[in-house]
Amino acid sequence: MNPHQTYKTSVVELFAVLWRNRQLILQLTRREVVGRYRGSFLGLAWSFFNPLFMLFVYTFVFTVAFKAHWGGSADTSGLHFAFMLFAGLIVFGLFAECIGRAPGLVLANASYVRKVVFPLEVLPWVALGSALFHTLISMSVLLIAQLVFRQHVPWTCLCLPIVWLPLILGTMGCVWFLASLGVFVRDVGQLVGVFIMALMFLSPIFYPLTVLPEKVRFWMGLNPLAFLIEQSRAVLVEGLAPDWCGWLVALGAGLLAAWLGFWWFQKTRRGFADVI
Repeated sequence: MNPHQTYKTSVVELFAVLWRNRQLILQLTRREVVGRYRGSFLGLAWSFFNPLFMLFVYTFVFTVAFKAHWGGSADTSGLHFAFMLFAGLIVFGLFAECIGRAPGLVLANASYVRKVVFPLEVLPWVALGSALFHTLISMSVLLIAQLVFRQHVPWTCLCLPIVWLPLILGTMGCVWFLASLGVFVRDVGQLVGVFIMALMFLSPIFYPLTVLPEKVRFWMGLNPLAFLIEQSRAVLVEGLAPDWCGWLVALGAGLLAAWLGFWWFQKTRRGFADVI
């Protein structure tokens, strides 16, 4: 790696990297997805059965054992609670999988840093692509379950790709930043694991924000995931249109986070070879 080489850090370059290396990203993502199940009897089928089993467990626990209901919703069935919980976990799972892998992303591909000319900035896109594959399978399980038990799927689910755009941008920014930082500070991986665990309970996954006291609700609402989890539930389960004003704010924040993470990665990548 040339220590004097400069790398572009503009917002345009952020998306140009994705387009320019789209075939490489697709190939690496396909290899990673297939490699995860290589040698298993059911292979890729596990990506469908795992979320199906988890949805069954949630439905049984909250329908039969806890008889829980979701906040002030008119639908007080445990099945509704399971759907709302599963939708929240899908969103959080996408973020958590990418962030959890980020600190070791460059370290796990050290050969690309040392031996060949390789666009290292695509590694976070590959991690996101792999996580998105499993996330879309889980989302399909949720929609199929709603079709079976409710006999309908909200048309607003078509808005989900738009709702997730700020999530994807923000996640990519975090992955670029942590992938670089993890090269220089190896303790980051341990800290990220603790952070993910804490964030899971501080995000409105097991409860809606509306059940919290007003003062607590404000501080919990500062969590960027809170808005995106609530909006994902709205379009996936409740059949409500997105909050477009809030979405625009989230989009701006996500784009800023993506650019800052990309800028940091490009500025620090020249030191990767020396450390690794």
